[in-house]
Amino acid sequence: MKAARRHAGGVTLIEALVVLALLAILAALAAPALGQMVAQQRLQTTAAELAGALALTRSEAIKQGQRMVLCRAGPEPPPNQRCATNSNAINAPAHQWTAGWLLFADLNGNAQREDGETLLRVGSAAPMGVLVRGNAPVARYVSYMPKGHTLLVTGAFQAGTLTLCRAGLSPSPAVQIVISRNGRPRQQQAVVANCV
Repeated sequence: MKAARRHAGGVTLIEALVVLALLAILAALAAPALGQMVAQQRLQTTAAELAGALALTRSEAIKQGQRMVLCRAGPEPPPNQRCATNSNAINAPAHQWTAGWLLFADLNGNAQREDGETLLRVGSAAPMGVLVRGNAPVARYVSYMPKGHTLLVTGAFQAGTLTLCRAGLSPSPAVQIVISRNGRPRQQQAVVANCV
């Protein structure tokens, strides 16, 4: 009686190389899409954080019964954090909020954080590849009054748009945070012609 031959299961070197080549091709095709998804998620997360900071600023103004300001961060390191001015814009155009933000009680109503004004929150810089900019009314700060509406330090009402986009893309997907006359921020999807 002949013994049955056992055939060892397995793959040949050529079969393994073919499978690896197919996996490499699939990974190369998926990588750009994954990169786009990660960049879009960074944009959405940054927009949600900034919109949340605006809502918190409004809430604190109502709760504490005093002017609260959310301003773009200046170059000073902690603990001497100040709002950016047009002269210390951290090598960025004066309208950019990309370096982060400060939330504080503005006791003297000048939209600049000074000694004795309580710093409630500090927002970190936007992630690499995300640009945050405000149009003229909200280029430096958003100031909420005790009734929840926004007001410039000059006494004029304040309404504006903060635009977050993916730096370097033309056109670029964007998220806009629109601050209405009554101070309520809302988000909307947009496309901007150039994100610089």
